[in-house]
Amino acid sequence: MRFSLANIAQGFGAAKPLLAFSWLFVLLGLLETTWLHRLQPWESQFSDWMIRQQAQNLAPDPDIVLVNIDDASLARLQDVAGSWPWPRSVHGELVQGISKQKPKAIVFDIAFEQPDVYRPESDQLFNQALEGTRNVYFPLVRRPAVQDPSGPAVAQIASLVGLQPTPQADPNAHIALSGPLAIEPRFWRTGTINFVEDKDGVGRRYALYTEAYGWLIPSLPARVATDLGYTVPKQRDMLLAWRGGKHAFPIISYADLYADFNREKPLRAPNEFNGKIIIIGSDATGLHDLRMTPIDSIYPGQEILAMALDNLKNQRLLQVAPVWLAPLVTLLLLLLLFLGFARSLNALKIGLVLLALTALVLALSYYALMRLLLLSLFVPLFFAWAYYFACALQGYLRERKSREQTMKEFSRFVNPHVVRELLASGGALSRSGESRHISVLFSDIRGFTSLSENRTPQQVVELLNRYFTLQVEVVFRHGGSLDKFIGDCIMAFWGAPLDDPRHAQRAVAAALEMGEVLQRFKQELGEEDADFDVGIGIHSGAAVVGLIGSEQRREYTAIGDTVNLASRIEGMTKGLSRILVSHETKALCGEEYEFTAFGEHHVKGRDQGVQLFAPNKRRVVCVK
Repeated sequence: MRFSLANIAQGFGAAKPLLAFSWLFVLLGLLETTWLHRLQPWESQFSDWMIRQQAQNLAPDPDIVLVNIDDASLARLQDVAGSWPWPRSVHGELVQGISKQKPKAIVFDIAFEQPDVYRPESDQLFNQALEGTRNVYFPLVRRPAVQDPSGPAVAQIASLVGLQPTPQADPNAHIALSGPLAIEPRFWRTGTINFVEDKDGVGRRYALYTEAYGWLIPSLPARVATDLGYTVPKQRDMLLAWRGGKHAFPIISYADLYADFNREKPLRAPNEFNGKIIIIGSDATGLHDLRMTPIDSIYPGQEILAMALDNLKNQRLLQVAPVWLAPLVTLLLLLLLFLGFARSLNALKIGLVLLALTALVLALSYYALMRLLLLSLFVPLFFAWAYYFACALQGYLRERKSREQTMKEFSRFVNPHVVRELLASGGALSRSGESRHISVLFSDIRGFTSLSENRTPQQVVELLNRYFTLQVEVVFRHGGSLDKFIGDCIMAFWGAPLDDPRHAQRAVAAALEMGEVLQRFKQELGEEDADFDVGIGIHSGAAVVGLIGSEQRREYTAIGDTVNLASRIEGMTKGLSRILVSHETKALCGEEYEFTAFGEHHVKGRDQGVQLFAPNKRRVVCVK
């Protein structure tokens, strides 16, 4: 198929309603992908699903180890440390045991916001355990900004919590921060652990720096990563590149580790934590540090912290595609679909192409995700499929309306059963005309003058309508198509719009039954109208059949020499026989009927004579 600017323009011209309909989808698609973002929850859920599928095949960094305070640890240390919160000296013993193995960092995901007023000695023991360590980190919590006026002055805490000034830093600001007050300030190595969640409550990001009055407050992962020499980008947060499922990091029970450190002969390897980053946190049910993430709806907070450290340590920061990508893909998909529907391509084929494009887009999205690039193309695909189904439905309704209109129009000329069969078979009524082999019947009334002399015009019209109704029922019953009424003459044909190899037999059968109907009709008229009769002529041959006429009015009709000869034969019935058929019709009937020959007759407009025959009823084949 040639594809040129000319036929594209032609397609556009034929698809003006579709073009207007398409602009609506383009407008909605651009508004959604650039401004509204009402479908963002669906986009996010789809991205979460892809991230979750890919993460299952990836293992997190094995050098990041979790020491977990689980429900079992709370129960097992009940006799040693009592109920939660435990004396801080317990954590001091753990820090001493881990520090002996020279880990890279020990990171607490446990807040020590208030000193233990009932057991101050335990806090003192904890601080003593921190002596000589330079790699133990504690969480910092950024309080709501409305509490800033009552928070400490920046000048007092900047060096303690690692605040980083920007050119816009306000030296007189106050910032509401909750630091580890149970820890002596000289041991403070802190960072924020505020959970960053999207509007749907899912945590997909981790803060790197929190800005307040021109000061940057580093997060705990950013502080640890910076001290360990890892590159930390100067941006507000990072989109986490997840690896593994829930509990994918190496996890050691807090109680198991504490018990082993207190054995005379430890059972665990003496260099188990050498060169590793140790995170001490909890997923115990009662401590409520469980969050919703793309990986799981109940995901331990310490594992989110571990994943952020994994990303910074291994430089696995997930990037987001440029903002123009989604609008561009939306436009391209809608344009391709528009071209398909504008060129009246099969909706199923368009759907298969769209399905292939969808698979390609998903494959590219998955591959990009492997390369740490989030494409977020669910919304463009959503608009493409919505547009496809809308256009397919519109096309179906348009075709249905066209079929109903065809049914309505052609039921005037053709047996409704034939029209339904034509539409069901997917046939198309020729609008430009086509050559078909058909049988044409003309039936003209004799004695119409005497009939009209004895009746009023209204009575004549009613009588003719009654007669034509009876005869048209016969034509339809035998599968014929009513062409037209020409005064008091009926023209009908067989073999169109549906192919009919028995068109001659059916035309003759109809003619014979029309004669029988005539006899019954004459009985209704009475003896004064005994001269009322008809002449029927039939000829079979090639003719042009189709919708013929002006743009304002067209009729489904047949034209050609076959039609003219059938009309001439009807004109020769007077004085010979009520029904006359040509030699061609007789030959097509085969042995179906017996015929009486009436010899050869000259017909106006033809050099050769025409052999005429009168059929005798033998067997009637009807279409039901």
